[in-house]
Amino acid sequence: MDDLAGQARLWWQKWRWYERNALPWNRAGIHWELMRRRAFARWPVHGNVLEALRERRLEIGPHTLLEPGVWITAPSPARVRIGEGCFLNLGVMIAAVELVEIGDHCMFANGCFVTDGNHRFDDPDKPVTWQGFSSKGPTRIGDNVWCGANVVITSGVTVGRRSVIGANSVVTRDVPPFSIAAGSPATVLKTIEYGAGPEPPIEVAQAPVAPDEPEHFARS
Repeated sequence: MDDLAGQARLWWQKWRWYERNALPWNRAGIHWELMRRRAFARWPVHGNVLEALRERRLEIGPHTLLEPGVWITAPSPARVRIGEGCFLNLGVMIAAVELVEIGDHCMFANGCFVTDGNHRFDDPDKPVTWQGFSSKGPTRIGDNVWCGANVVITSGVTVGRRSVIGANSVVTRDVPPFSIAAGSPATVLKTIEYGAGPEPPIEVAQAPVAPDEPEHFARS
């Protein structure tokens, strides 16, 4: 009986840790912190989001939307910065060891993964799960970058502004601004060229950051 009680206590401790975002007070806390930043998340959200928000190590700009299943992890002292008007679709994952920066008005399709870290595997006498992480430096994504489904952006990479990364690509080196890149590893296929004059206005509502948002959401 004592063994069963010990197993139950251990299970309960694990549940409270791994499912902490599901606890009503934590869920309310995440929504409160996002409301103060004029951002929004559709449930569930995974990772140490509340802790990082309260410690200001997770920065999320106004009108950014996290769709269900977004996972953000930034163990102290790691930082994640997400600009305004971004759209993180279903199952997008962001993992920081030191720093991951995402600019304004970026779009990430389903299943994208952005990280500045790598799992270590260099110690043959220690389980891989206990070896921790290494990093090649901050991972930075410029403004107005669009990543297709299941894109992976790895440690130490910079993706320049207004670039497009094709679905299922793995970005292992820097992508210049105004580039279309794809492949594994991703290579630049084309440079985006705009007309000589100013860009034509886009006839869309100001507030929405996702295709299905009502047009009456007003920016403030």
